[in-house]
Amino acid sequence: MLETWRWFGPDDPVTCSHVMQAGAEGIVTAIHTAAPGVVWRPCDIAARKAEIEEAGLSWTVVESIPVHPSIKLGDRYATHYTNAWIETMRNLSEQGLKIICYNFMPVVDWTRTDLRYRTARGGLALRFDPKEFAAYDLFVLRRLGATTDYDATTLKRAEAYYKFMDEAAIVSLEETIIAGLPGSELSHGREEVRMAIAEYEGLTAEALRANLIAFLDKVIPAAEDCGARICLHPDDPPFSIFGLPRVVSTASDYAALFNAIPSLANGITLCAGSLASRPDNDVLAIAMNFADRIHFAHLRNVTLMSGGGFFEDEHLEGRVDMVALIKILMDEEFRRRAEGRVDSVIPMRPDHGHLLLDDINKKTNPGYSSIGRLKGLAELRGIGRALSTMFPT
Repeated sequence: MLETWRWFGPDDPVTCSHVMQAGAEGIVTAIHTAAPGVVWRPCDIAARKAEIEEAGLSWTVVESIPVHPSIKLGDRYATHYTNAWIETMRNLSEQGLKIICYNFMPVVDWTRTDLRYRTARGGLALRFDPKEFAAYDLFVLRRLGATTDYDATTLKRAEAYYKFMDEAAIVSLEETIIAGLPGSELSHGREEVRMAIAEYEGLTAEALRANLIAFLDKVIPAAEDCGARICLHPDDPPFSIFGLPRVVSTASDYAALFNAIPSLANGITLCAGSLASRPDNDVLAIAMNFADRIHFAHLRNVTLMSGGGFFEDEHLEGRVDMVALIKILMDEEFRRRAEGRVDSVIPMRPDHGHLLLDDINKKTNPGYSSIGRLKGLAELRGIGRALSTMFPT
């Protein structure tokens, strides 16, 4: 597998020099200053690519081209923004950038309720707690109709939790949920979030899936034409939040998309941690069943907690048997080489990482500090090297 590293551009506290020292070869990045729906200019793509190459690295994966809300809503502007997305994909492809990650989550991107959860070893991890999220949704955001989206136990726990929250705790929780985490569509205030959620009122999961398929129906032929492989990241967490539908959460969700759009250009970003956050997902089975569709892998782990929550554990701990997963990915690479596929190497990156050592007191993008990811990459690299020795191909 090709070892890569997510980098958020010139303003990222983790520099390309740090990436080189970590031993990664590829960079995973995007034109983060471009708003959703705006076509990325060839000159901006070329400048970012040159900056990466001058540091001795290569821009390997584009993560992500944001999907404009109109596409998800399927409104009258959907065609316009789909065409803009395709134009960006073509501009990237013309400069050799062929692997493009994206997601289809309405309103919010990956969501947590705690960015500094203390683990048993003392590192700080990302965590999602349903009662904390419900407390925000019900008693801070006061989303219309929110009570119908929670069971009685969660409602009771959320109310009890909220009673002990002071203003500082409320502000901290709100910033954690909606303050615009890396890759998110939103960095707005409370009322703007209410309005964004309200736009999806009445949109069912079936309708959202239909809008995704309509998007792919236009994008995939263009991807085939320019040799691009687009890879859909699963929902994170892989269940409904804010009462919004989510349609990339399970194996059956992916199967429905591949049945509708069978082209191999229509692929997966296999995010082990996202998928494992749902108890009924078998990550190894998903990887095996859709191995030929995996164009990119995010390798991280989660441990499930009581009450339906989870925290991001060390890369080799948690629900996912990382050794078995990497073996599946390496076997798939071998199969592709035997088949003569041009995409026989699967890029992977150590996804997220604990805040460790002096990174704890530094300003970092949540989940994207240097030392935690360095540790994760070293562990994942060790597995790959060991498997290569045990099962030479």
